Amino acid sequence: MTNRRRLDFSEYLPYLINRVGWLLVVDFGQNTLARHQLSIAMWRVLAVLANDDGQRQIDVAARTSIDVSTLSRVVTRLVKMGLVTRTRSTTNNREVVVRLTPKGAAILARVIPHAIALERTAIAGVPAKDLGVVRRSLRRMYQNLASSAGISARTAAHALGGSAASAASSRRRR
Repeated sequence: MTNRRRLDFSEYLPYLINRVGWLLVVDFGQNTLARHQLSIAMWRVLAVLANDDGQRQIDVAARTSIDVSTLSRVVTRLVKMGLVTRTRSTTNNREVVVRLTPKGAAILARVIPHAIALERTAIAGVPAKDLGVVRRSLRRMYQNLASSAGISARTAAHALGGSAASAASSRRRR
């Protein structure tokens, strides 16, 4: 008999996370984004700008987990579609600031309700208390993996929209 390590794939967390994410992407991409000629990457950029418009392109990359060079191409496509603008920062000529256009905001107004409805479908039957644990756990897992991959705490916190930074800050105060 061999001493092979076993892995119950049906209980393997990365597999479970991937399965849920894949179904969300397929459903949302085919049933909502395709109507607006948007990709998942484009959606992530628009969604990030919806919450905090006028961001540096490098910050958008961190928050969307999109590689900087790929993000540049995505933003170029969104500019051509008239959904965002890209301008030089007034404080630093090397920085580029991305903003939603009225057309981009209008598309978001139509897409966001579908995103929320899909999330509701995904979480149906999961108690609110458990959802809080899932969200905190996924943020923690992201921080752990970012740290082991050599991604700075500041970058990881920025990607999480500041929640990691505030959590780290509150831990330091204790």
